[in-house]
Amino acid sequence: MAFNDDLANRIRETLKLFPEEFTEKKMFGGLSFLYQGKMTIGVVKDELAVRVMDDKMKMILENRHARPMDFTNRPMKEFVFVKKEAVQTEEELFSWIELGLEHAKHRIQRG
Repeated sequence: MAFNDDLANRIRETLKLFPEEFTEKKMFGGLSFLYQGKMTIGVVKDELAVRVMDDKMKMILENRHARPMDFTNRPMKEFVFVKKEAVQTEEELFSWIELGLEHAKHRIQRG
């Protein structure tokens, strides 16, 4: 399984700033971080994989470093890949994690 260990470690460190507890799981050929069993953010190769609320997808995809997650020539709903250029600072990484956590909490509330 090939994923950027440095980026995964940065995510681990940044997750310590959140009061929520996260678990790790190998997914999508990389490593994902889950909140209460719901995927929030992950690392696939050198990119982030982030779950995003449907109503924020259009705005997120306006970021030139984000693109729909696509494994089978069809974009996956509410998933984006984010190039490492968009997570140069800890503040940027924190923001992407917040988006993923928002999605997970919404899914949990809906049941």
